[in-house]
Amino acid sequence: MHIVFVTGAAGFIGSTLVDRLLLDGKQVVGWDNFSTGQRRFLESALRHPGFKLVEGDNLDSTALTKAMAGCDTVFHLAANADVRFGLEHPAKDLQQNTIATFNVLEAMRANGIRRIAFSSTGSVYGEAEKIPTPEDAPFPVQTSLYAASKISGEGMISSYCEGFKFEGYIFRFVSILGERYTHGHVFDFYRQLLEHPGQLKVLGDGSQRKSYLYVQDCLSAMLHVMNQGTAKKARHGVEIYNLGADEYVQVNNSIGFICGALGLEPRLEYTGGQRGWVGDNPFIFLQTAKIRATGWQPTLTIEQGIGRTLQWLQQNQWVYETRH
Repeated sequence: MHIVFVTGAAGFIGSTLVDRLLLDGKQVVGWDNFSTGQRRFLESALRHPGFKLVEGDNLDSTALTKAMAGCDTVFHLAANADVRFGLEHPAKDLQQNTIATFNVLEAMRANGIRRIAFSSTGSVYGEAEKIPTPEDAPFPVQTSLYAASKISGEGMISSYCEGFKFEGYIFRFVSILGERYTHGHVFDFYRQLLEHPGQLKVLGDGSQRKSYLYVQDCLSAMLHVMNQGTAKKARHGVEIYNLGADEYVQVNNSIGFICGALGLEPRLEYTGGQRGWVGDNPFIFLQTAKIRATGWQPTLTIEQGIGRTLQWLQQNQWVYETRH
């Protein structure tokens, strides 16, 4: 990788990736429309001579194609990740996840770029019958528009790998934690506890089981297999990897970690039911034997990842005050 194009470059994972790539000596073009990205996350990158920021939207195919010129690898991380409220604006997942991914692929094709990494999700397995869930598990009936739109993106990438000889890396994430985290249960719980330390509203019944992964471990896994070039050896030019920890926790466990670190004992108010919202999968736990066979291992446990996340939120409460 020499000049890398990163969509969603001002986001939680994207900005952290930008810093990692620059540290590794790569030149980086960051692309973001700042609908949810934070300019402050790019402060360090903007001081680096190897970084160029281009503000733009993946739905603007002309601008996207122009911005991507001269790059040789694309990390496509930009997406609408609003799973919980997806039914309130169903067109967002189609436009920002599916159509946007098509535009990224076409911009790559126009520029002669054939290497892509894609951030997909463990949610594509729906409510899987096999736990932990391997990459070759059959896709069940989908329960969220977000996951359905990600499957569409995966399908297009694999088709471009077959038809146009792209080299594709599809990463199915569990929920990612860590510094610059601005979306998810730790973010929401800490915000509630800042406002009213004596009570905490919990969606569902608290028994939902989830796996999480620290952001630096996530990026290390992605960069590790891409540096190995594993997709070059794959039959259709594409490799799919689950990324996650080898453990999971209940939501109630997460609450215990957070409240213990803060020294709080709030009254818990549950909304009831096994799911926090329509489409919420009550048990996500991915099998990660494939990525581990390449030599990658996570460095932090889920509890440690939650701790790092909470510490960062405590030191950066501005993320609750502004989105930009």
